Amino acid sequence: MSPSVHGVPGRCAMRGHCGKKGFFGKDLPCPYDGPPVVPESDKARSVLVNVCGSDFSEGPTCCTTDQVESLKENFNQVEGLISACPACRNNFRSFFCSFTCSPEQGSFVNITSTQTTQTGRIAVKSVDFHVVEQYGQGFFDSCKSVKLGSANSYAMDFIGGGAKDYPAFFQYMGDEKAIGSPFQIDFPLIPPPELDPLNSTVRNCADNGADSRCTCIDCPQICPTLPPIPLPNAGPSCRIGALSCLSFILILGYSLAVLGFLVGYIIQTTIRRRRERTYERVALSAETASPRSHPRGLVGAGSLAQYLEEESTGNQSESRHLGRGASLLDPIETVQPRQYPLNSFLRRFFYRLGLFASSSPWLNFAIVFLVIGLLNIGWKNFEIETNPVRLWVSPSSESKQQKEFFDENFGPFYRTEQIFVTASPIPDGISTNKSFPTPFAPTGHPVLSWDRLKYWFDVEADIRALRSPNGYRISDVCFKPAGPRGACVIQSLAAWFGNDLDDYEEDTWSEHLEGCAKYPAECLPDFQQPLAPHFVLGAVPEKYDGTKLYSKAEAFVVTYVVSDSLNAKVQAKAMEWEETLRDYLLELGERAPVEAGLQIAFSTGVSLEEEINKSTNTDVKIVVLSYLAMFFYVSLTLGSGTVMREEEGIISSISLWARNFPRLFKRSSVTTSALSVDSRTVPHILPRLPRSLFTGSKFTLGLFGIALVVLSVSSSVGLFSMLGVRVTLIIAEVIPFLVLAVGVDNVFILVHELDRQNFLHGPNAVTPSSQGGLTTPMSPTHSNRSPFDSSRDEVDSASMPQYLSAEERVARTLAKMGPSILLSTITETVAFSLGALVPMPAVRNFALYAAGSVLLNAILQVTVFISALLLDLKRFEAGRVDCFPCIKLPSRIALLDGPPGGSGLGRIARFIRRHYAPFLLKPIVKGFVMIIFGGAFIASVISMQHIELGLDQRLALPSDSYLVSYFDNLDAYLNVGPPVYFVSTDVDVTKRTGQQALCGRFTTCQEFSLTSVLEAERQRPESSFISEPTASWIDEFLGWLDPLKEECCRVRKSDPGVFCTARDPARLCQPCYKGKVPAWNITMNGLPENEEFMRYLDQWVKSPTTEECPLAGKASFGSALSIGQDEVIASHFRTFHSPLKSQRDFVNAFQAAHRVAEDISQRTGTTVFPYSLFYVFFDQYAHIVATTQEVLGLGLASVLIVTALLLGSWRTSTIVTGVVALTVVTVMGIMPLWGISLNAISLVNLVISLGIAVEFCAHIARAFMSAGSGLPVDHPAGQKERDERMWTALVDVGPSVLSGITFTKLIGMSVLALTRSRLLEIYYFRMWLTLIISGALHGLVLLPVVLSIAGGSGFPQQEADEEWMTNAIRNDYEYAPFRADDDSITSD
Repeated sequence: MSPSVHGVPGRCAMRGHCGKKGFFGKDLPCPYDGPPVVPESDKARSVLVNVCGSDFSEGPTCCTTDQVESLKENFNQVEGLISACPACRNNFRSFFCSFTCSPEQGSFVNITSTQTTQTGRIAVKSVDFHVVEQYGQGFFDSCKSVKLGSANSYAMDFIGGGAKDYPAFFQYMGDEKAIGSPFQIDFPLIPPPELDPLNSTVRNCADNGADSRCTCIDCPQICPTLPPIPLPNAGPSCRIGALSCLSFILILGYSLAVLGFLVGYIIQTTIRRRRERTYERVALSAETASPRSHPRGLVGAGSLAQYLEEESTGNQSESRHLGRGASLLDPIETVQPRQYPLNSFLRRFFYRLGLFASSSPWLNFAIVFLVIGLLNIGWKNFEIETNPVRLWVSPSSESKQQKEFFDENFGPFYRTEQIFVTASPIPDGISTNKSFPTPFAPTGHPVLSWDRLKYWFDVEADIRALRSPNGYRISDVCFKPAGPRGACVIQSLAAWFGNDLDDYEEDTWSEHLEGCAKYPAECLPDFQQPLAPHFVLGAVPEKYDGTKLYSKAEAFVVTYVVSDSLNAKVQAKAMEWEETLRDYLLELGERAPVEAGLQIAFSTGVSLEEEINKSTNTDVKIVVLSYLAMFFYVSLTLGSGTVMREEEGIISSISLWARNFPRLFKRSSVTTSALSVDSRTVPHILPRLPRSLFTGSKFTLGLFGIALVVLSVSSSVGLFSMLGVRVTLIIAEVIPFLVLAVGVDNVFILVHELDRQNFLHGPNAVTPSSQGGLTTPMSPTHSNRSPFDSSRDEVDSASMPQYLSAEERVARTLAKMGPSILLSTITETVAFSLGALVPMPAVRNFALYAAGSVLLNAILQVTVFISALLLDLKRFEAGRVDCFPCIKLPSRIALLDGPPGGSGLGRIARFIRRHYAPFLLKPIVKGFVMIIFGGAFIASVISMQHIELGLDQRLALPSDSYLVSYFDNLDAYLNVGPPVYFVSTDVDVTKRTGQQALCGRFTTCQEFSLTSVLEAERQRPESSFISEPTASWIDEFLGWLDPLKEECCRVRKSDPGVFCTARDPARLCQPCYKGKVPAWNITMNGLPENEEFMRYLDQWVKSPTTEECPLAGKASFGSALSIGQDEVIASHFRTFHSPLKSQRDFVNAFQAAHRVAEDISQRTGTTVFPYSLFYVFFDQYAHIVATTQEVLGLGLASVLIVTALLLGSWRTSTIVTGVVALTVVTVMGIMPLWGISLNAISLVNLVISLGIAVEFCAHIARAFMSAGSGLPVDHPAGQKERDERMWTALVDVGPSVLSGITFTKLIGMSVLALTRSRLLEIYYFRMWLTLIISGALHGLVLLPVVLSIAGGSGFPQQEADEEWMTNAIRNDYEYAPFRADDDSITSD
C-alpha cells in the first residue's frame, strides 16, 4: 500500500498496536498523524520511566503502554548482551525509546508504506528513520567493542550482524526479520528538508558518569597500556645494514686475519728470496754442516731438507718422509724420549687380550656369546613407544604436567573430526587415489553449486547415520555443551540450512547462504552458537570494493566435535566411531570426484597417531637397500690389502688369457717335452683367475663384522628393554646406521693393520734378498724400522724375526690398534651417554641405546672379531676358499726370484703417501687450509643464527598418507587459530580480592587483572598471538545476578532460599538480587562472598543457557570451573590464538602465551598458566636451544677429557676437541640452507655428528701422538718433527678412516637419496650427507694441518723392536729408547 502518514515536526507518526502480520508474528504499530498523548495513568508513566529513563518522566509521548511493554521484552532479550557497558546499554534504550515514544517522533520518522494486519487494520509496513551521522557513529562506537565472553565474540555480532560501521549496524537492526523488527526500518543518510533528524546526546564508553563508563574489557580507550615488548623473531636489535653486529664483527675480523696472512706471506717470501740471492755462497757452505751429514743425527733427517734447502731432485719427494722415529735425537743433542705409562699399560692389556682371543678362539666365542645371549633375554620385555606425548614430551615437562592438571580438573580437550571439501581438479569420471604425492595447490574453482550442495547434504546424513561395530553413532560420542539432551556441536554450512534443503531451490540457496555468512546470528545451528563464515568457508573471493562472495568460496569445512574422556571405556567408544568415520571418508574420497566432482581431505581423532606409527613412514625398502649397499661394500673391500704377486691380479689374469687365447687354435711347433715351458703362457679355454679372488677375499669376515653390529644393537635393545627403556622409531631407524658407521671403521683399521703385519711377518714376508733388484733411492740416513710402520713400502728386517705365528700377528694387531679403538669408543660412548641428560624420552632413549650399542660393538670387535680374524687368517694361509672353507685350492709353484708385486699398501694408502700428505703439509697449503676452514666457520656461525625451530607434521607422515593433503588444506583454507585457556589456580574466588584479581567488568577490578591483561594483549596480536575476546566466567556469573536480567537468576517469592527453574512461571519468581541492600552494582559492593558465593555459583553452573538468559553458565562455562568442597579449585579463561600457519607461528604462540601467563601471575599474585592442545608438543622448543648447548657442550667436554687422558697431551686433545666442535658447527651452519629445523630429530643427529666427528679424528690423533720421539714442542726442529709424524699418521690410518667410514656412509646415503619420505630425505639424507662430508674434510684435512702446526709432543713407538715388544709385554721389560743406526734401506 502507499504511505499514509508523513513525518511532521511536533507530531507523532505512529502510535499503538494494530495487530500482527501473521499468527506467530509480533504486533505492528498503527500509523498515527496526531499530537503526542500523556500516559493514561501513573502506572503507565512508571512503566515508561522504568524502561526508557527519566527523559520520559513528564510530558506527552507517542507510545502506548502496550508498546512500552513490548519495548521492555525486546530490551530484555539484549540486556544480557550489552548491559556490561552502560554507555551501549543506555544508548540502545534511548535510541529505540526515541523512535517509539518521543513526542517529536514525526520530525525524524516518516512512514513510507503500510499493510493490512490479520485483524484487518492498517499497520506500518516500512518507515524512514532519520538520524544525524554524529549520533549514529557515537551509538555504534559505544557498542562495537562490547564483548560476549561466553561465545568469545562481540555483542555487535548479535545486535548488529557483525557490522563494521554504523550504517551497516542500523541496516541490520532495521531489517524486517522474525527475530528483530516486525517491520522494515530504513535509515536514509540524507533527510528531506522538512524533517529534523534525531540528534540526541550520545554516551561514550570513556565518560566518567556511572550511566556511561564502561570497563577496559568493553572500552579499549580506557585500557591501561602494557609495556612494549619486542616482536617475536624480530632479530637482533643491533644491526649494521642488513647484517647483525655479530655477523659484521665476524666478517670484519676474518677479513683482517686473511689480509694479515697474505701480507705476511708476501713479505716473508720476498725477504727469503732476497736473502737467497745475497747469501748464496753462505747457504751452500751451510749445507755441508747440515744435520744430514751428522753421523748420528736425526733419523730420517732427509725429510727435513725441504725446510733447509730449495733444490729439488727426482728422488726427494720419496726420501723426505721416513716415518715413525724419524726425529729421535742423539742423546748428546737432546733429552731422552718421554714415556706415557698409560700407553704401556694399554698395549700390554690389548696384547694379552689379543693373544687370548687368537690362541683360544672357540673358548672366546663361547664366553662372549653366552653373555650376549643373556643380554638378549631382555627382548621378552621389548616394547615400542608410539604415544606421541610419551615419546616427545618429558615426564617432568611443565606443559605435560599442566596438560594433566587440565585434563583432571576440566576434562580432556575434545577430539575433532575435520573435513575439507574442494572442487576436484580431476575431470569427472576419473577416479583418484587416496595418496597425495604431488605438491598441493589450491584449485581456484568454486566448490559450491546446487547439485554439490545436495550431494553433500546426503553425505552428512550418511555420517549422522553411521554406526560403529558396537552400534555407536555421532549422537552417542559428540560434544554437547547444553548437556546429554542437548545438540551436538557440528560446524557445517549445512547448519545454516537447518540440515535440510527442502525449503530452498536452485535459485534461492546462494542468497540464503550469503545472508547467513553476513549475519550468522540469524542462522543459528542446533547448538545455538553463531557459526561465523571463517569456521566453515575457505578462500572466499572478494569484489573490488572488498565485498566477499561467500557462495564462490573455494572450499568448505565440516568439523565434528567429539567428547574425550580420561575414562578408557568412554574414550574407546569415541575412537571406535572415529575409525568407522575414517573408513567411510576413505571410501568417499575414492568416489566423490567421480560422483560430484568433489575432493575431500580429512582427519579424525585417531588419524595422526595411526599415520605417524605406520611402518611405511620409514620407507623400509630404501632403508634396507641402503644397509645392503653398505654391507656389500664393506665385505668386498676388506680384502683389498691382501699380499699378492703381480701376476695374480684379476685384470692381469684376464689380460694374459686374452693374449694367449688365439694360440689355442694354432699348431704348436714345439714338440719336445724336454723344453721348459712357462705355464702362464699356455693358452686355456677359460681364464685362470687369481687364487686371491677366492682365498684373499674377506667377504665372510666382512659379513661377520656386520653381524656383530646387528648383534650389538640387538643386545643393547635386550639390555635396555630389561631395564624398562622403551624402543622408539628413531632408534629403529638410526642406531644401525650409527653403529655401522662407527664400527666399520674399527673393522677396517684392524684388518688393514693385520694385512701389514702379514706383509712384514707372514709366510710371504719381505726378505733382505728381495731388495737387491730395487732401484729406488737410498735414504740419506740409515735406521732400523718399526714393524708397525706402514709409511714405507718395504722395510729392513735384518734385526727382526722374519716369520711370526698367526696368533702373534693378530695379538700385535690388537696391541697396536686397541688403544685407538678404546679412545674413539670411550669418547663416543660418553658423548652419547650425555644425551641421556635430555629429558625428552625420544632423545634420552636414543642416547642410551646408542651408547650401549657402540660400547657393545667395540667389545665384540676386540674379542670375538679378533678370534674371527685369526680363523680367517689361517683359512687364507691354508689356501681355503672364502665362504666355502671346506674347499682347498692347491698351491702354485712360486719362483724364488719372483718378488711380491704388492707393497703392503692399498691404492688409497699409496695415493696418500705419495701425493696427498706431502701436498697437504706444504706451508702455503696449510695457510690456505686454515683460511678456507676459518671462512667456513665464520659462514656457519652467521648461518646458524637463521636456524628455525619446529618439525612440520607432514614430514613425520608417510608420503602417501591422506593426512598430508589434510594439512595442506588446513594451511590454505582454515583461517581460525586454536583455542587457548589461561588456567587460574591458587586464588580464593570466594573472597573479594580473589574476584578482583580475575574480573574485568567491574570498576573495582584490579587494573591489571587477568581478564584486563588478556584484553590488552588481544589488542597487540602480532606479539601476543591472541585474537579473540576472552570468555570470563567471573564477569558472566556476577552479571547473571543483575536483577535487571529478570530471566536469569530467579528465586521463589515465597522462599528466596529456593531457586526457580525454567519451568517455574514468572509470577512465582523474582530476581535473586531484587531488594538486596546494597543493591547489585558495578562496584561489586554487596556482591556475594564466601558460602553465598558458592551457593549462587553452583546454581549458575547448572542453569541452562537460553535466549532469555544468555549469561547462564551451563553451556558456556560448565567445564570452565573445577569446584571442590566449598571452593573453586581452578578455573580457566578461554580465548583463541590468531591463525597459526607455520612452525614458527606455533613456537611463537607458545612462547607468547607463557609470557602473558607469567605477566598475569606477577601482577595479580595468583598462579596462571596457559594451555592449548599443541603446547605439550611444542614445550621442547622452549628449552631445545639450551638443551642443545648443554648436550653438545658436555659432549665436547667429555671429548676433551677422554682424549687428554688417553692421548697424554692436553694440546692435542684441545685441537681434536676444537676440530670436532667445528665439524658440528659446520653441520649446524648447513641446516638452515637445506631447510633443516632444530627439533628432537636434528638434535639427535647433532649428537651423532659429535660422535662420528670423534671417529674421524681419534685414530689420526693417536697415530700422530704414537709416531713421535718426545721432542719438545719448542725445539727448533719441532715443526719438522710434527710434519713427519703427521705424514706417518695419515699414511697409517688415513686409508682406514677414508674407506671405513667415509665411503661406507656415502654409499649408504646415496641410496637414501632415492627415498620418497620427506623425513628421511631432510633429516637423514641431507643432514648425514653434510655430516659425512664435513667430518671427512675436518678429520682428514683440517686436523692434520692444525696438529702439524701446534700438536703436542708425541711418544715413541714402544714396539719399535719387535723382539722387545714380545719380551717387554711378557716380562714387563721397560723399553730403552731406539736410536738411529747407520744402516739404511731403500725408501720405496
